[in-house]
Amino acid sequence: MKTVVISPEIATYGAMLIGGVVREAGHEVALSTALAAGDAETVLLSLYSTQHLMDPAIREFVAGVRASGRPVYVGGPVSAYPEYILGEIGPDAVVVGEGEETVPRLLKEGVHPGLPGIAYCEEGRVVLTPPALPVSVERPLPLIPDTIGKQSIRGANAYIETHRGCIGACTFCQVPRFFGREIRSRDLDEIRKEVRAFREKGAVRLSVSGGTGSLYGYDGDLDTGAVIALLEMLAEELGPRNVSAPDIRVDAINDEILEAIRKYTIGWLFFGFESGSDEILRQMGKGVSTVQMHDAVEASRQHGLHVAGCFIVGYPTETEDDYQATKGFIEEEMLDDVFISVAEPIPRTPLAELVLKTPHEENPVYVPHTGEYRSLRFSEAEARYFDLSMHADLFKPTLHVVTDEVFNVYLSEARKQGDDVRRVTDLIERYDGAGGA
Repeated sequence: MKTVVISPEIATYGAMLIGGVVREAGHEVALSTALAAGDAETVLLSLYSTQHLMDPAIREFVAGVRASGRPVYVGGPVSAYPEYILGEIGPDAVVVGEGEETVPRLLKEGVHPGLPGIAYCEEGRVVLTPPALPVSVERPLPLIPDTIGKQSIRGANAYIETHRGCIGACTFCQVPRFFGREIRSRDLDEIRKEVRAFREKGAVRLSVSGGTGSLYGYDGDLDTGAVIALLEMLAEELGPRNVSAPDIRVDAINDEILEAIRKYTIGWLFFGFESGSDEILRQMGKGVSTVQMHDAVEASRQHGLHVAGCFIVGYPTETEDDYQATKGFIEEEMLDDVFISVAEPIPRTPLAELVLKTPHEENPVYVPHTGEYRSLRFSEAEARYFDLSMHADLFKPTLHVVTDEVFNVYLSEARKQGDDVRRVTDLIERYDGAGGA
C-alpha cells in the first residue's frame, strides 16, 4: 500500500517515526511537509498544533482526499482531543496517543471497534475505542527526508527523542498527559544508530527532545551518568558544537550535568521559567520556586553556559504585580536570550479548564489594555508580550537595539499570538464549555 505521512510545514520527529514504523510494516511510504497526497492510497496526517484544526487549507485537503475515496487518518499531539479533530477537519479516524502499534493495524484492518487507540464517527456520534497500552520506546529507524539538512527548528535540523514522559505537572503542558509521568528511556546504542542515520541524510545539528533532556535515564532520581553518556555520544557523532540540550527544568540539574552540557553541546541552556511570580508558578503547577530559578542561573553561569529563559504572559490569573515580578526577574538575571508566549490553553489541560472558568472580562487575553500602549489597541496579554519583549532586550548582556523593524516584529507577533489564543479559546468553549459537544 502506498502511504504518505504529512507533517505540515516541518518534518517533525513524530512524523518521521511513524513513517519508519509504516515502512517496517511493509508499506511503500513517503514523507511530505506539503498538503499533497499524490498517488498515495492512504494519507496519515501528523498534526502538532491546535491551530491546525482551524486551518481551512487542512480542512479542504482532508475533504478532497476523502472525496477521492482514499482514507485520511490523523495523529500527533492533537490526538489528545479527538472530538475536536473529528468535528473540525473530519478525517476517517484519529489515532489517539502513541501510534506505533496502532497505525500498522489501522492500515491493515481499517477502522473497526476492536482496534484499540482510535476514534471515529459512526451515525453522528464519536466512538472511542479502549486506549492502546504505552508502547516500547525502541523502534525502527525513522523515515528521514533527504532535505533534513536544510531544515531549522530553533537552529537544529531535528529534535530526536531520547525518552518519553515528564515528572512535571505544569498546567499548560501536554507532555505528561500524553506520554505519562513515568520516564521511559531509549537504549543508548539505538539512539546512536538513529543519530548516524540522520547524519548520513545530511543533518548537521540535532537537539535532544523528550520534554526535559536531563531526565534521560531517570528512575526516581537523576541518572547523572546516563545523561553524561548521552551527551558524550552525541558529541562523538556530531561534534560538540552541533548538539543542543534545550528545555531543562531548574530542579533537574547538578554540577556534573552542567559541566557535561558545557563540554559536549553548544553551551546553551533553555529554562522554562515561565514567570517571576511564585504565586503564578504555584498556579501553573511548576513545582519550583523563584529561589530555585535564581540558583539555576547562577549555577549555569559558574560553568560558563549561556542561559535563555522561556516566559508565559497572560495567564488567566496573572495580576499586574505578577507581571512586574517577571520583569524584575529578567532585570536581575540579564538572560542571554528570552522567549515569550501568550498563555495558550491546549485542550484538556488544567489551563484549558481554568480558561473555561474565567469570564472574558477577567481574562487578560480579552481585557483591553488601558496603559501606555492603549493607542495600539492591544489586549492586556498582548501588551505584556510586547512590553516584555522590549524589556528583555534592554537587559541582555549584549546590546540589542529596538529598531523600527524589531518594533514591528514584536507588534505583529503580539497581535498574532493574541488572535491565536482567542481562536483556541473559542474552540475549547464550543467543545468543552457549557453546552459543548
